[in-house]
Amino acid sequence: MTVGGFLSLPQSCPSFAAPIDSRNTVAAVAAAAAASNPGALRFRHKSFPSATYLRAPRRAMDPPRCLGSSDLEEATDDIAAAATLQRGVPSDLVEKMMYDALVWSALHGLVVGDRRVQNSGTVPGVGLVHAPFALLPMSFPKAYWRQACELAPIFNELVDRASLDAKFLQDSLSRTKKVDAFTSRLLDIHSKMLEINKTEDIRLGLHRSDYMLDSETNLLLQIELNTISSSFPGLSCLVSELHRNLLNQYGKDLGLDSRRVPGNTAVSRFADALAKAWNEYNNCSAVVMVVVQSEERNMYDQHWLCAVLKEIYPYTIDTFSSSFLVYDGQTVAVIYFRAGYSPNDYPSEAEWRARFLMEKSSAIKCPSIAYHLVGTKKIQQELAKPNVLERFLDNEDVAKVRKCFAGLWSLDDPDAVKSAIEKPDLFVLKPQREGGGNNIYGDNVRETLIRLQQQGTGELAAYILMQRIFPTASLAFLVREGVWHQDNAISELGIYGAYLRNKDKVIMNDQCGYLMRTKVSSSNEGGVAAGFAVLDSIYLT
Repeated sequence: MTVGGFLSLPQSCPSFAAPIDSRNTVAAVAAAAAASNPGALRFRHKSFPSATYLRAPRRAMDPPRCLGSSDLEEATDDIAAAATLQRGVPSDLVEKMMYDALVWSALHGLVVGDRRVQNSGTVPGVGLVHAPFALLPMSFPKAYWRQACELAPIFNELVDRASLDAKFLQDSLSRTKKVDAFTSRLLDIHSKMLEINKTEDIRLGLHRSDYMLDSETNLLLQIELNTISSSFPGLSCLVSELHRNLLNQYGKDLGLDSRRVPGNTAVSRFADALAKAWNEYNNCSAVVMVVVQSEERNMYDQHWLCAVLKEIYPYTIDTFSSSFLVYDGQTVAVIYFRAGYSPNDYPSEAEWRARFLMEKSSAIKCPSIAYHLVGTKKIQQELAKPNVLERFLDNEDVAKVRKCFAGLWSLDDPDAVKSAIEKPDLFVLKPQREGGGNNIYGDNVRETLIRLQQQGTGELAAYILMQRIFPTASLAFLVREGVWHQDNAISELGIYGAYLRNKDKVIMNDQCGYLMRTKVSSSNEGGVAAGFAVLDSIYLT
């Protein structure tokens, strides 16, 4: 793993300093990393001048809060155009909007690394290209938007309460552990924390719950709940601002109102959560550590968060390689994982030792190993079983959450497996993996299930079955590498949530903004970084 974005902290020192945990030592982690990966101890010490920002980028990264229903009353009532939002737009108008959108993206940092350029994922500023985006926002019904926003704090609380039930986590994942090496290693760390009675008094979660509108049932259905590396809080804010800007210029020509694009506060609210977590740690010399992948073409989304922290607070930013819990003698207060969700992030035992030492330390982990496990596909399926949510939520909240659950089944269910083999197009087969590109669809569902049954090795426990969601397709202008094309597309709405608790005190439990991703309707997978989707925003109807 590579660790980047080291942030020293605000000048306002708490009245007393928390003791430095003796386990947080450079020597301990350095020895673990050097044992099998000496090259991991490279340091790149750089001094950065004080940041100077243009006013326009500041507005982009700190936009208005997400709109509630009362904020929409001033917007135009003529929303007939929204149903055909991107039909019948003259090509010359598309070209004008395209040019303006590409210029805006370059000026405001709506960029990713260009995979065609060497070092674009390692050296900032090398090989930039605009992030893939939709030229116009996707229409989305106001009632479903309110529902998704209302669910965010409930899911935050659910993650926290489920994380405290160690037996539930261990029992639910016990069979998966036997056939999935990655999940097994995560569970081993969790078990070791239980053995030493390690508790997390301060718990921080930066989550994202993803939904689609199912045309068959007219329900907002959850696809998954992300508890680690909830990406795009930075770039999603920029796309919302881009669409507002385009509609301010061309809204009359299109018959659309920019006020129907909700403001997006994801990056500033995530920064608030990290800062508040640091404050709870109560050590004014401590730092925040951001763990990132060694080659990350989506680094600018991560840098947006660091930039907001630097602008809001007097932070200094430095980067280095390896996995340390102390940097230049400074205690790590908060560890924010933008990596660690994939087996590829652990190429040797050094990374696993570092992850264990991080979990064992006094630092606030985002996520902790328990929060990480709550976000696995198997736990999602377990929570959907009858009478399980009642262990963690009040009845009123149980009803709200259960309403958004799609069908989820263990492969221990012979009827579900039989149905999936007979009608594979109605199901998605999901392994215990994050990051896009891992799910199995169509005839491959049938073939995989038959193969796993014939092998009889218990590997069925490494997967879950999920009802396939069928959203309504709409025409959209999709822009990638400076070229646009119009196609039938479907969208996925992600709602960000931040949760911070110190023992019995809930300090923050908020809905923090949103991510809209749009892809051609013929594509099964939906990840932007994986190359399947584009960033989008919503037009409330």
